[in-house]
Amino acid sequence: MHRDTSLVAVVDDEESVRKALARLIRTAGYEVETFGSGVEFMLSLQKRRPHCVVLDLRMPVVDGFEIQRALAQSGARVPVVIITGDDSPENHQKTAEYGARAYLHKPVDDAMLLDAIQNAIGTGD
Repeated sequence: MHRDTSLVAVVDDEESVRKALARLIRTAGYEVETFGSGVEFMLSLQKRRPHCVVLDLRMPVVDGFEIQRALAQSGARVPVVIITGDDSPENHQKTAEYGARAYLHKPVDDAMLLDAIQNAIGTGD
C-alpha cells in the first residue's frame, strides 16, 4: 500500500497534539483525519475505515481502551498505535492484550511514531 493512499486517524482530546501529529503524519505522505473524542472517531467508522489509528489512552467519555475494545469486538482489523502520557506497565499490558501494534510515550519521538505507523500499515489486514 502506498503512503498517499493510506489514511491515518489521530484520536486525541488535546487539539495542539492532534494538529502537531496531523502535520507530522501528512509530511510523511499519509492522508490524515483527526478526532477530538473517542465518540467522534467511532461514529466516523460508519463512513470510512482508516488504515491505522494513532490513539491517546486518556480521554473523557470514551477512552483509548474502550476504543480498542470496540474495534476488536466489531471485527474491524484496524492497527492501533497507542500514544500516552499516562505510562504504566498495566496500561502497556492492557493495550497489548487488545492488539496494539505500538505503545509510545508522550512527548512522542517523530521518527518512532512514523516507523510505528509504517509498520502497522505494512502488517495491517
